[in-house]
Amino acid sequence: MSGIPNTRIRAALFTVPLVAVAALGTAAAPAAATTSPAARSLTCRGEGVAPHALVRYRTETVIHAPLRTIWKLQTDVERWPYWQDAVTTMKRLDHGPFRAGSAFRWTTPVPPNPTTPATSLKITSTVEQLRHHSCIRWTGPAVGEGLRIDGVHVWNFTRVKGGVRVSTEETHTGTEVEADVPTATKLLRQGLEAWLRDLKTAAESPAHNRSH
Repeated sequence: MSGIPNTRIRAALFTVPLVAVAALGTAAAPAAATTSPAARSLTCRGEGVAPHALVRYRTETVIHAPLRTIWKLQTDVERWPYWQDAVTTMKRLDHGPFRAGSAFRWTTPVPPNPTTPATSLKITSTVEQLRHHSCIRWTGPAVGEGLRIDGVHVWNFTRVKGGVRVSTEETHTGTEVEADVPTATKLLRQGLEAWLRDLKTAAESPAHNRSH
């Protein structure tokens, strides 16, 4: 793990449908990010996160870029390693348009923590529901040495004045994360906010927008 930059380690914490438990400092929130802990859970085609999960977090940000740009970044999963430091490998497991039933396998590093040793977490995600330019819901396990997390992750994309409000909510279940819910929730928060920050940076990049 000594060769992994600190920014990569911070981003690796619970970024995506399930990542790992690691005791690190607080990551900065993306610009304009807000949280709505009391709000109704996000859904996609009527399905949401795990209703009884003890570890859950929801956040959102406004991205000043076209919806088509943001959607392309989020759904072209094979290119995640180019704009997310936390994603070290990625393989799409199906072909054609990104749709319900699409699956992808990817890895992210996890530094040592009080519960588990340093490991590389292998995540297999399956898209359960999707509405084009509107929402995505995927599920799947993340497995590493001494660690398993089962996650449900929902994304909503809403056009607003000047851009798109991207909202995300995720739940984690599993023996290791449920053994320390406050820490697991904190790390989930760090991961989701890092993901939104990276997505915002990539989508608003002048170079990226010129290429699209």
